[in-house]
Amino acid sequence: MEEKLKILKQWVDESTRMVFFGGAGVSTESGIPDFRSVDGLYHQQYDYPPETILSHTFYMQKPEEFYRFYRAKMLAPDAKPNAAHRKLAQWEQEGKLSAVVTQNIDGLHQAAGSRCVYELHGSVYRNHCRKCGAFYDLDYMLRTTGIPRCEKCGGIIKPDVVLYEEGLDQATLNGAVRAIRNADLLIVGGTSLTVYPAAGLIDYYDGDRLVLINRSVTPMDSRADLLIQGSIGEIFSQL
Repeated sequence: MEEKLKILKQWVDESTRMVFFGGAGVSTESGIPDFRSVDGLYHQQYDYPPETILSHTFYMQKPEEFYRFYRAKMLAPDAKPNAAHRKLAQWEQEGKLSAVVTQNIDGLHQAAGSRCVYELHGSVYRNHCRKCGAFYDLDYMLRTTGIPRCEKCGGIIKPDVVLYEEGLDQATLNGAVRAIRNADLLIVGGTSLTVYPAAGLIDYYDGDRLVLINRSVTPMDSRADLLIQGSIGEIFSQL
């Protein structure tokens, strides 16, 4: 492990176009549950599995149940950035990191100070009326009960979160692809690399400094130039 950290530190020091691609494992250390861990959402008991509740079809057919789950399990307004978020923001300020690409919707990268963040699956901090397009923030959603309604026209407010069966925002996807293509170092951390199309983004990196950091094995481990198993926050705090 010590030798691997030494190599990673050297690569970071030499980088000027680093890109970090992260998933739920980056935020679990801030107390936000992921889907697939032992304590994750898939292992908790609901009338429907989370993957069903967080689908576009379920949202349209059973909006009240969707919002009950969404408020209880998808919103974490008290969560704070951890060592991984803070280190990435530091690298950006130092001119080493050009972008963060994240599958998370919690806004913790921005809270830590990162400015160039591609949120593949959207953000709980942005919500819009489906009828008139009016914007509502997270605080408004937390104050509402039942199906959140627009104060202007009465339309239903939808979170800017990509649900199952929905496509990714094309501009966000294009920006992420561009950043990864231009990266001189790609660090992938805290993601199982099983959710597509997001997981396929690492195919756009053709450099020789692909780093994978995760607690468990991923389908892409054999492709890594440097593979480190462990907590992303603990590892980044040593760099």
